[in-house]
Amino acid sequence: MTLYPGIRAYVMGETLREAKSEEELCAAENRLFLVPARAMKEILDYTAMGFEGDVSLKDTGFSKAEAQQLCLWGSLCVPNLIDVMGSRHKLLFFINRNNIVIVDDHDFSLRMIGRIMSKRIHQADTKGKFLYNFLAEIINGDSLCLAAYEKNLIAIEEKISRGKSIDMPSEVIPVRNELLVLQEYYDELRDLGKELEEDENGFFDKNQKKSFGVFSDRADRLMNKAGQLLEYAKQIRDDHEAAISARQNRTMQFLTIISTIFMPLTLITSWYGMNFENMPELSGGYPFVIIFCVVVVIIMLIIFKKKKLL
Repeated sequence: MTLYPGIRAYVMGETLREAKSEEELCAAENRLFLVPARAMKEILDYTAMGFEGDVSLKDTGFSKAEAQQLCLWGSLCVPNLIDVMGSRHKLLFFINRNNIVIVDDHDFSLRMIGRIMSKRIHQADTKGKFLYNFLAEIINGDSLCLAAYEKNLIAIEEKISRGKSIDMPSEVIPVRNELLVLQEYYDELRDLGKELEEDENGFFDKNQKKSFGVFSDRADRLMNKAGQLLEYAKQIRDDHEAAISARQNRTMQFLTIISTIFMPLTLITSWYGMNFENMPELSGGYPFVIIFCVVVVIIMLIIFKKKKLL
């Protein structure tokens, strides 16, 4: 039912369903309104929300919940799991004794409501049940998303272990940045769940408040998982730097061995290159110098082999 242009109204009960008439909506004890930002003030007045303050949907930048004297309100700023660093889904919600108002300029909330309505029973018996289902649907696929990050990091680590080079700025750093965003987002959701569980206004019963505690715990687990993956990404970065240092050390070791071998040869050739008149090897000494240099090289190689440098 369209109460005002752009507003969708639902009745909560054994099953969540869209209201067919304004009379049915007025008779309902638990009502849900999904409205665009331009109609927010109008519907808040209609539902006697008693909201004190001035908020803007477009300025929403994080997720939170706050209790006021007559209502409970909050914001959600949900990252797009396909493009975590891109634009977010932004919405506001307001709750009083009989109503929930969700402000959303796009179809994100409508999709969440559609998923809730696709369940056969106990979709939204009460405001608390609906709100828990709504929040749970938002993070429903996040565990799989974090599992995909973990799989990606494992593949990168295997590349490093096989000695393959990786492009750290394009492979690991973007993953780390996205995990930082998700970790902060889950931290905000955890605090939001705790605020709903405290229920300063007394809008929810005991079982509903326990549900918000369950949601808060789920957000906490997701936050911890994101934190573990951040540590994993840091470990991969350290392993990559260690592998680069090892390759550089091997190169420097090889160059040092070459330099050490040629140092006595350089001394010998410079010595005999002076051509003193009383030098015994001046006449027919060329083969002797060659053999002497070869012997020096062999001795140096034997020494390096015993030292396990070759």
